[in-house]
Amino acid sequence: QVQLVESGGGLVQAGDSLRISCAASGRSFSSYAMGWFRQAPGKGREFVAAISRNGLSTYYADSVKGRFTISRDNAKNTVYLQMNSLNTEDTAVYYCAARRTLSQDMGVLSSEYDYWGQGTQVTVSS
Repeated sequence: QVQLVESGGGLVQAGDSLRISCAASGRSFSSYAMGWFRQAPGKGREFVAAISRNGLSTYYADSVKGRFTISRDNAKNTVYLQMNSLNTEDTAVYYCAARRTLSQDMGVLSSEYDYWGQGTQVTVSS
């Protein structure tokens, strides 16, 4: 089992950058593909980005491609989401998720992930 704790959210202005982090407990962090999802008020949870166990493969939602970068540090049991050129549509609670897998596959569906953090609020003002 793994526990996930997100941090780094906050209030920023449109055009700003922000990096959020997700720290995982346990010794088997490298056994998990990691993903970021977000949920805006009144909307469902949507996929943002994913990274493979070894960090060599990444995948992004079209809405964030070219602006967001997912990365991980397996030595620190941490996954990051660097968000650039933020706009008001990026306002949401951001969740990190862990998917236990034996391969380097990533997931884009929330149902593919086994563990979730509590979320961190990102608010972008115009």
